[in-house]
Amino acid sequence: MGHKVVVFDISVVRALWETRVKKHKAWQKKEAERLEKSALEKIKEEWNFVAECRRKGIPQAVYCKNGFVDTSVRLLDKIERNSLARQSSLSKEGHKRSSEFVFELFGEHWKEFPDSLKEQTHLKEWHISNTLIQIIPTYIELFQAMRILDLPKNQISRLPAEIGRLKNLKELNVSFNYLKSIPPELGDCENLEKLDCSGNLELTELPFELSNLKQASFVDISANKFSSVPICVLRMSNLQWLDISNNNLNDLPQDIDRLEELQTFLLYKNKLTYLPYALLNLKKLTLLVVSGDHLVELPTALCDSSTPLKFISLMDNPIENTQCQDGDELVESERDRQHFDKEFMKAYIEDLKERESVPSYTTKVSFSLQL
Repeated sequence: MGHKVVVFDISVVRALWETRVKKHKAWQKKEAERLEKSALEKIKEEWNFVAECRRKGIPQAVYCKNGFVDTSVRLLDKIERNSLARQSSLSKEGHKRSSEFVFELFGEHWKEFPDSLKEQTHLKEWHISNTLIQIIPTYIELFQAMRILDLPKNQISRLPAEIGRLKNLKELNVSFNYLKSIPPELGDCENLEKLDCSGNLELTELPFELSNLKQASFVDISANKFSSVPICVLRMSNLQWLDISNNNLNDLPQDIDRLEELQTFLLYKNKLTYLPYALLNLKKLTLLVVSGDHLVELPTALCDSSTPLKFISLMDNPIENTQCQDGDELVESERDRQHFDKEFMKAYIEDLKERESVPSYTTKVSFSLQL
């Protein structure tokens, strides 16, 4: 019995594959065109551009005209050059006008304060950043005219109890340092309006004595290790902005509605599984941002048009815990990441506020949840 030999017509096989290749190339071309025209890609490009401009200190009004953002690289370079030149000019002029009452210190070559500082007790503002300074001197109590203590991104490991003697202090920024506690004496600064302790990574609580800060309208304790909203914060009756994102919150207190003046509440990147109905009692709350990683329950009335909320975001954005052999490198990378997150969110919120002038049908609550 002979063998059966199957004979194919090569031209038919070739025509079949040429057709398939042609269809695949046509699909690739169509997909590329779709991505090029995609609104999501444009939004992503705009947000990356905005974040870069914010990082370089470029005012939004310069690159955003009538709600439209020009994302050309050439424009960014031009804006940056003009902005730096303008800032340099303003800095020189401002230095002449305000240097008598303002003390500034920048750069890693500074490891301690100059000795002459203790003699300048008339100063009203300290602006110190990116130094290797670890300790704030106790003689700070001599600066009774102090209004602003701006001390971000240093190596500060503790604040002296004497800081409570600054009765006229209105703003304290100790973000992105190495603080593990806040002195209870800070509660004696009854005129304090703005407190920023974000990015210290190790803060777990605030002293109850801070309940005395009845003038505080802005509190930022994000990027730390709070497992609950501090009791003292719930007693700051004038609080309008609270950022407790990037912490270890499992739930919110049932008496969160004590914050009757609260307008902006940032809770993203926590471990919340539900939102309490008490949030509905915050009649002035207009912006709420919550990480939706574990969120499975929330009051549906939050999305009701009768509420004052203009924007709600329930984002699924889990924190990835990565292992690293060098612990110091892990802390530094985490600190940089947290700082970038904060800058991006600031740009995001400022953009939302600027859009309040557009017609109401485009400012409806934006709601997203992934379960």
